[in-house]
Amino acid sequence: MKLTDIYWYLRPDIIKIEKEIENNIDARHPVLEEASSHLLKAGGKRIRPVFVLLAAQFGNYDLNTIKHVAVPLELIHMGSLVHDDVIDDAELRRGKKTIKSKWDNRVAMYTGDYIFAKAIELATYSDNPELHHILADAMVEMCIGEVEQIRDQFNWQQNFRIYLRRIRRKTALLISVSCQLGALVAGAAPEVQRQLKRYGYYVGMAFQITDDILDFVGTEKELGKPAGSDLAQGNVTLPALYAMERDRRLNYKIVSFLQQSGTEAIDMKSVIQQIKQTGAIHYSKKVADMYLNKALTALEPLPESQAKEALTQIAKYIGDRKF
Repeated sequence: MKLTDIYWYLRPDIIKIEKEIENNIDARHPVLEEASSHLLKAGGKRIRPVFVLLAAQFGNYDLNTIKHVAVPLELIHMGSLVHDDVIDDAELRRGKKTIKSKWDNRVAMYTGDYIFAKAIELATYSDNPELHHILADAMVEMCIGEVEQIRDQFNWQQNFRIYLRRIRRKTALLISVSCQLGALVAGAAPEVQRQLKRYGYYVGMAFQITDDILDFVGTEKELGKPAGSDLAQGNVTLPALYAMERDRRLNYKIVSFLQQSGTEAIDMKSVIQQIKQTGAIHYSKKVADMYLNKALTALEPLPESQAKEALTQIAKYIGDRKF
C-alpha cells in the first residue's frame, strides 16, 4: 500500500493545496523564483498538509480557511530543508541537486529565508491569535534546532537525550503543530486538539527515527542519496549511537572519522554492515514502535470517523516501512 492510498479521498483538496503552494512561492526576483520552483519540483510527501486536513475533519471542515494553515506549514518545512542542506553540505535531495549544490550557500540561505517569509505572510490571512502564537513558537524552536544541529555536527560526544531533543525540533514539532492547528482552525473541541497534538508529536518522533533507520538499510535509489549519508555528513543518529555503545572497534572508527570532521576516509559500506551486526536496527525499530503505540493511544478517545481511521493507518504505515 502507498501512503497516498490511505487518504485517497482527500486527493481533490490535496491538489488544491499543492496549487496554492505553487502560487505562493512566486517571487519578483528570478533567482529566488527559480530556486524555490526547483525545490517544489523535487516533490515530497506533503505529509504536513495532509495532517492539517485530517485533523480539521474533527471540526468544521472548510478548505478556504484550512489552506491558510496547511500551506504555511508546508512552506516552513520546505524552508527548513533548504537550510538543512546547507548545514549538511548535501548535494542531493530526493535524487535531485539541492539548491546549495545547483547555486551556492548564499542563494540557498536566502531562498530558505524567503520561503519562511512567504509562510508568515500567508498565515496572516488567519485572524486567530492563538494560531499565530503556536506558529511563532514552532518557528523559534525549529531555528534553535537548526543551530543545535550545526553544533552537534561531527560531535561524537552525544547521547540518546541529545538525539531525541534534536529530532523533536527537527521533525516531530512541525507534525504535532500540523495536527493541532488543523483542529484549531476547524473549531474542534480543546480536548480533541490536545489529543491530536499528542498524536502528531509521537508520529513525528517515529517518522524521523524510521528515516534514520532507512538511511542505513535503504538503497541509493530508494533514498535519493547514498546510504549512510547522515553519518557521512556528521549527523549521529539513533542506530549509530546504539552501535557505538555496543562495539568498541566500531566506536573507534566512527569517532576517528568524526574527530576529523569527515575529512578522513571511511568505508561506509563496512560501517553500515557493522552497525547492523550490533542489533542497532532492531533496537531503533523498537523505539520507533514505542512512539507509534503512544500515537495510537492518543487517538483512542477521539470519535470514530474516516479521518481517525486514516490517522491510524498512517501510524501503522510508518511502522511497516521497508527495513
